[in-house]
Amino acid sequence: MTIHRSVERFLTTHTGSLPRPSDLIRMMFAKEEGVPVDAAALGARIRAAVAETVRKQVEAGVAIVNDGEMSKPSYATYVKDRLNGFGGASHPLQYRDLVDFPEMAKRVFGDPGRSRRRTPACDGPISVRDPRAAAIDVENLRAARDAAKAEHAFISAASPGVISLFFRNDHYPSHEAYLFAIADAMRPEYEAVARAGFTLQLDCPDLGMGRHIQFADLSLDEFRTMARLHVEAMNAALANVPPEQSRLHLCWGNYEGPHHYDVALGDIIDIVFTARPAGLSFEASNPRHAHEWRLFERVTLPAGKVLIPGVLDSTTNFIEHPDLVAERIGRYARLVGRENVIAGTDCGFGTWVGQAAVDPDIAWAKLASMAEGARRATREFW
Repeated sequence: MTIHRSVERFLTTHTGSLPRPSDLIRMMFAKEEGVPVDAAALGARIRAAVAETVRKQVEAGVAIVNDGEMSKPSYATYVKDRLNGFGGASHPLQYRDLVDFPEMAKRVFGDPGRSRRRTPACDGPISVRDPRAAAIDVENLRAARDAAKAEHAFISAASPGVISLFFRNDHYPSHEAYLFAIADAMRPEYEAVARAGFTLQLDCPDLGMGRHIQFADLSLDEFRTMARLHVEAMNAALANVPPEQSRLHLCWGNYEGPHHYDVALGDIIDIVFTARPAGLSFEASNPRHAHEWRLFERVTLPAGKVLIPGVLDSTTNFIEHPDLVAERIGRYARLVGRENVIAGTDCGFGTWVGQAAVDPDIAWAKLASMAEGARRATREFW
C-alpha cells in the first residue's frame, strides 16, 4: 500500500473527530462520569454511528474517510480505557496563552466536552488492558466503508507524546522512560490498524501545542530536544508500520483562543520531517498559522512526503467559500507539486465528546464546501 496521493484530482480528508449523535453523547458522558452503561447497547450505538458518519462523509465528497472517532471520548483520553497504569488522580492542564486572558480561559475550559474530560495520572506499569478495542474499531470502519463504497479510509490513534502530555507521570523514573513505555503499549494498536489495510494517523499535538502546555517553561532549543525525543519514541512504536501507510497530525490546540505562544511551524518542521509517517496533516487556515504556507518557499518537502494542510478552520462557524479553499490548495500545490497535496481540516469537529465550538450541521456544510473547493482547484491544475 502506498500513501494516498492526488494523482487525478485533489483528494480531500479531515483530521479525525466528527460530530457525534446526541444520544451517543449522552451515553459517553454517562460512561465518563461512572454511571453504569450497558456495554452491548453502547457498542451497537457506536457501530451505527460509524456507519452513519462514513455515509455522510461520502455524501459530502470526502475522499479519505474515517470512523469519526465515535468510540472515543476524545482523541487522546480514550487510552485510559484501553491501557493499564492510569489509575491516578486527574489533573488540569494549563495553557500558557490563556493565562494572559482569564475570561477567555473560562470559556475554553467551560466547553461541555473539555470540562468533562478525565486525565488520570500514570501510577503504575503501562500495559494493554483491552486488546480487542482497536480490532472493534477496525471492524466497524470496514463494514461502514464497504456499505458506503468509500474510496479510502484512515483510523487515528494517540501518539506516545500526546499521551504523556495529558496524563502526568507519577510512576516512571524519567520522562523518557515514561514515553517509551507508552510507545511499547500503543504499538499493538498502531499495528492492528495498519494490518487491516487502513492508513494510520498519529495525533501529535505534543509537537505543537506541547510548547505552550507541557513544556512552557523550556527554551525553544530545550523544547526542540524534547520534540526529537517524542518523535524517536513514536518512530520506535511505528517500526512495523510502513511510512507510506501512516500520517501525522500536527496541532497547536483545537480551541478558539489567542495562541500567541504557539511555536512557529518553521521552528519545528525539520524535526517533524524526521517522523516515519509519510503524510503530514497540519493547521493552515486559522489566523495564527494561515500565513505559514510561505515556509515551503524555502523548505523542500522530503521525497516520499505528502502535505495535508488544513483548508478549513475547525473552531469557527464560518463556512469557507469554495474559492478560498481552492486558493489555499493551490498555494501548496504550486510549491510542492499537486500530487503531494491533500486538502484537510485544521483539526477535528468533535475533539471531545460534546464539543460545541462548531454547529454539527455547519461542520458537514464546511466539509462539502471543501470538496467543492477541491473540485475547483482540480480544474485549474489538471
